[in-house]
Amino acid sequence: MSLVRRGRVFDPFADFWDPFDVFRSVVPAASTGRDTAAFANARIDWKETPEAHVFKADLPGVKKEEVKVEVEDGNVLVISGQRSKEKEDKNDRWHRVERSSGQFMRRFRLPENAKVDQVKAGLENGVLTVTVPKAEVKKPEVKAIEISG
Repeated sequence: MSLVRRGRVFDPFADFWDPFDVFRSVVPAASTGRDTAAFANARIDWKETPEAHVFKADLPGVKKEEVKVEVEDGNVLVISGQRSKEKEDKNDRWHRVERSSGQFMRRFRLPENAKVDQVKAGLENGVLTVTVPKAEVKKPEVKAIEISG
């Protein structure tokens, strides 16, 4: 699920729908032969702490070199990558293929308070953690006006 701002109010439950992007992030890449369904629906959690937005993705079997974390258009976090297909030997006889391989891509529109120039990412034990620090929210200055009369 991508997120969108409505006016000046950030609505984390609003869906951002792009008719062309939907297929890139949901539909498996074309596969041939023994390729399994693409790894398109990588599960990602997004939580907000007082200091940052934290994204966690389960990517078992994916190497650091196969994952890309980018910020597009100034405020869209893009997590993409590929799980390589296991090499086959002519003498192997497969009984079941359930693990998926292929490409995945997820996009998240970040809120205005995200410091996109300070994004950090790490991959440990098959879990990708992306941390986007938050800028301090400045409270509007209130000035009392004396009423005459």
